[in-house]
Amino acid sequence: MPQTLSDLLASQAQEGFVGRDTELNALRGTLTPDGPRVVQVHGIAGIGKTALLERFATEARSAGATVIRLDCRDVEPTETGLVQALGEAIGGGRHQADALATRLGELGPTVILALDTYEVFLLLDTWLRQVFLPSLPQNVRVLLFGRQRPLSAWYAAPGWGRLMQTVALEPLTDREAGELLAKLGVDGDEAPPIRRSTHGHPLALMLAAGAVRDERREHWPEDAPLQHSLDELTRMFLADVSDGVTRRVLEGAAVTRRVTVSLLRALFPDLAPQDAFERLRQLPFVDGTSDGLIIHDAVREAVARSLHASDPSRHLDYRRAAWRQLTDEAVSAGSTDLWRYTADMLYLIENPVVREAFFPSGTPRLPVEQAQPYDEDALETIIRGREGPQAADALLRWWRRMPQAFSVVRSTEGRVVGLCCKLRSDRVEPTWVVDDPVTSEWCAHLRRRPMARNEIALFCRRWLSEGEGDSPSEAQAAVWLDLKRTYMELRPQVRRVYLVARDLPAYASVAQRLGFEVLTEQTVTLDGQDYHSAVLDFGPASVDGWLAEIAAAELGVQQAPDLLDVDARELVLDDSRIALTPLEFGVMHHLHARPDKAVSRTELLRDVWGTTYEGGSNVVDAVVRTLRRKLGDQSERVETVTGVGYRLRSR
Repeated sequence: MPQTLSDLLASQAQEGFVGRDTELNALRGTLTPDGPRVVQVHGIAGIGKTALLERFATEARSAGATVIRLDCRDVEPTETGLVQALGEAIGGGRHQADALATRLGELGPTVILALDTYEVFLLLDTWLRQVFLPSLPQNVRVLLFGRQRPLSAWYAAPGWGRLMQTVALEPLTDREAGELLAKLGVDGDEAPPIRRSTHGHPLALMLAAGAVRDERREHWPEDAPLQHSLDELTRMFLADVSDGVTRRVLEGAAVTRRVTVSLLRALFPDLAPQDAFERLRQLPFVDGTSDGLIIHDAVREAVARSLHASDPSRHLDYRRAAWRQLTDEAVSAGSTDLWRYTADMLYLIENPVVREAFFPSGTPRLPVEQAQPYDEDALETIIRGREGPQAADALLRWWRRMPQAFSVVRSTEGRVVGLCCKLRSDRVEPTWVVDDPVTSEWCAHLRRRPMARNEIALFCRRWLSEGEGDSPSEAQAAVWLDLKRTYMELRPQVRRVYLVARDLPAYASVAQRLGFEVLTEQTVTLDGQDYHSAVLDFGPASVDGWLAEIAAAELGVQQAPDLLDVDARELVLDDSRIALTPLEFGVMHHLHARPDKAVSRTELLRDVWGTTYEGGSNVVDAVVRTLRRKLGDQSERVETVTGVGYRLRSR
C-alpha cells in the first residue's frame, strides 16, 4: 500500500528519535491499571517534549489505547474554551464538562488525554486540578507537557501524591547526541565539537546538523551558554539557506505567533503568499497546526532578536503589517476563533506588563481557588486583621450573601494566605450593591457613564493578603493572574473592571500602562482610611479591542478616529460634533459595540427600547433615518441588512 505524505513525515520523525528510555518508561506506566493518573512532563524549549509525546502516542495506540491530543496554544484558557476544543476532538456533541468526562470513559479501555504546550494554560490549572481531572473515569490518564514545573498546589492537594508523577526532561547524553547527529547525517570528526557546543539540546543539534551539510564549520560556540549557542546556530543554519526569499519570509514570520497565508500576504505583498507558506512549512523547525504554521519558539525568538538588532525599522514594519491584518480578520472572527486572534495580538505587544498579565513567564507558586465554607475562619481572620471595623463588616456582608464571589490564595502547604472578592454586575442583587459604600460609588459612576444593556462590569471588590494587605505581594500577583482568566471568560461582554485599594499609588505605574483611570470622585472613607477606586474601560470591542489599542499605541499605528464619543454622547465627524437624542445614542452605541456585525431590529428593541414588542420595528427604522441624516457623508456606514436589521461598518 503506498504511503501518504503524512505517513512519510511521521515515519521520518520517529526515525530521528533517540534515547529517552527513562521518560518513555514513566509514560508507559499510564497504560497499566495501577499506573499514575496524571503525568506532568516539563523541560526547556526545544528539549524534545513534543517529540517524546509523539513517540509515546504511537506506542500507546499500538497497545490499544485511544490517544486524544490537544495543543494548548490553540485553545482558549477558560473552561468554555477547553470544553469546546475537547468536545470537537472526541465527538459526540458534548458541551458540558461532565458529559465530556462520560464520553471519554466510553472511548476504550485506556484513554490518554494529552495537553501539549501546557505552560500557556496556567490560567486554567486550578480548575483542571480541582474540578475536571477528578471527574474523569478510571480508564482515563492525563499527560501534561510544558516548560514549567507543576505548581506546588499539585503536591499540597490531598490525594494527588500517589496519583501523579513528574518527569523532568533532561538534555541528551553525549552518546545519544552522537546517535542523533549520525541519523542527521553528521559523524566523524565533525560530531564531537557539535556535541560539546549544543549541550545535548535536540533542537540545537538539529540546527547544527543543518549548518554543516553544505560546508564544514570549524568554529563552534563550544563554551557559550545554551541560548547564545541557539542564536548562533540559528544564524549559521540560515546562512546555509540558499535562497534569499525563504530567509526573508522567515524573518517576517518570526514577529508573529502563528503564520497563515493571509498574514503572509499582508507581510509580503510582492510575493505569492501560498509559495511563501510552503517555503516555511518545509523548514525543519516549523510545525503545521490546525490554523497555520508555528515556528519553534527558540528559533523564532532568535530570528526576531537578530532582525530587531540589525534592522529595527523592518522589524517594526512587519509588526505593523501583522497588526493591521489581525485587526481586520478579528472583526469577523467567530467565537471559536476569537482566542487565536487574542493570542496573536498579545504576541505583537512587547509591553511586559501586558504580556506577563496573560502569559506569565515564570511558574506562580501560589494557586487561587474557589473559597470553601471551611475557609470562613481564615477569611475573617485576614479581613479583620487588615481592615478596620467598617470596611471589614462591608466585605464580610458579601461573604454571607455571595460566598461564591470569593476566591482564596493558598500557600504551598494549603493554608489560606490571601483572598479576593469579585462580582459581576449582571449577577448581583442591586440592593446589595447600593448597601456597600464602595460598590455604591461604582454604580454612581455607571449611571453617569452607562454601558450598553448587554455589557458587563466586573467589580473587583477587594483583594487582601495576610501579610501585606492590598499592597503588592505574591498573593496579590496570584489574584491578578486569576483576574485575567475571568476577563477571558467574560469577553466579549465584559466592558469595564472596577477595583478599590488603599495603597493605590503602589500600582500607579502598572495601572497606567494597562489603561486604568483613577476615579477621584469615587473615593470612600472608612475607619478614617481612604479607599481609592479605579476603572479600566476596555471599550466596545471588550478585551480584544483593548489589546489592539495597546498594540497600536506601541507600534505607532494611526487608528481611524472613533465615530462615537460615548461619554459625551456625540457623533465625532471630520471637524464637528453632533449631539444625539437618547434613542439615537442607544441605537448608535449598540451598533458601535458590534462593528461589522448584523444586529436585528428585535435585539435593538429589546436592548435600547426595553421591549419585546415585534410590531415596534418601524420605530427602529425611524431612528436610523435620523442617525443617517446626522452622519452626513458617513451615513453609508450604517448599512441595512435585508430581513435582519442594521450593521455599522468599522471603516
